Amino acid sequence: MTDILFQPFELNGKITLNNRIVMAPLTRCKADNELVPTDEVARYYARRADAGLIISEATIIRPDGQGYPNTPGLFTEKQVEGWKNVTSAVHQKGGKIFAQLWHTGRVAHPTFFGGEYALAPSAIAFEGTVPRHRDLVYTVPKAATSEEIEQLTEDYATAAQNAITAGFDGVEIHGANGYLIDQFLHFNTNQRTDEFGETPENMTRFPLSVVDAVCERIGGYRTGLRLSPGAYAHIDPDPQDRKVFDHLFEELEKRELAYLHEGMFDDTMEFDFLDGTVSDYMRKHTSKTLIGVGGYNAESGTRAISTDRFDLVAIGRSFISNPDYVSRVLHGQELTAYDPEKLDELI
Repeated sequence: MTDILFQPFELNGKITLNNRIVMAPLTRCKADNELVPTDEVARYYARRADAGLIISEATIIRPDGQGYPNTPGLFTEKQVEGWKNVTSAVHQKGGKIFAQLWHTGRVAHPTFFGGEYALAPSAIAFEGTVPRHRDLVYTVPKAATSEEIEQLTEDYATAAQNAITAGFDGVEIHGANGYLIDQFLHFNTNQRTDEFGETPENMTRFPLSVVDAVCERIGGYRTGLRLSPGAYAHIDPDPQDRKVFDHLFEELEKRELAYLHEGMFDDTMEFDFLDGTVSDYMRKHTSKTLIGVGGYNAESGTRAISTDRFDLVAIGRSFISNPDYVSRVLHGQELTAYDPEKLDELI
């Protein structure tokens, strides 16, 4: 039944994957205190190199993007050198790996980078406390100026170049899950009245500028993009968001990208204003390679690919508990169940 998962898949004329199974980005908070990936992190990814594509854990583009402890960066020489060990280990096993580029926006916390404030589209705080640091309450962010937005765009491009220097096969721009780029795309978090707010054209201006800057720096064939048209993480949904994403997808159709990746933890969730699930909405609005994610296993992922709902399936938690996930599925072996009690272990 799962034969289709193990067929090679051509992302484009320059990148072909060994199979259709993607290791989803999984934040593990295991970088050292300088946000450098360790040798243990390199072993962790190398053990999972049988995936057609590994998408790295979310990796911050600059210090003020940090919203969780010990998440790796791609903005210092030490961090780039640390990632070289990871990419080399994956390539030695025949795998491919993209770096997920991340800025958490209003979900950042100044404690992590010694700053005065977090940057966001608007000065609207996210209610609650920081995971793993329940003593840290989210702060009211500063609305980024036009000049700061221009610098953020440049910093995404620089991080993308750093990723290629570090040996990554490409990058995935994290534009989902309520983080910085996603915050610009939803009315709940973007209440600006300037050229970055109010209309679909304005609200997509910064996300598209990041896409264009990264593609110009490293090539569209090495650039993926993750999106959450249905707000559910760190953002409240608003039916008006539909017109923003309709416009965004129209613009993305004009650009070369390696793939689009839906950002859902559970792809059975339906949104009335999207006429169903996020993956089905995205499939209707793009001709690009689409990665589905959100609670799939080998069997359900196979069914979705076979019925053309998406092209590649990303697996998350099962890759934590089964480093040899691809081999186990291929040979019909039982999988080890994900155990949240062991989430802090890196194996």
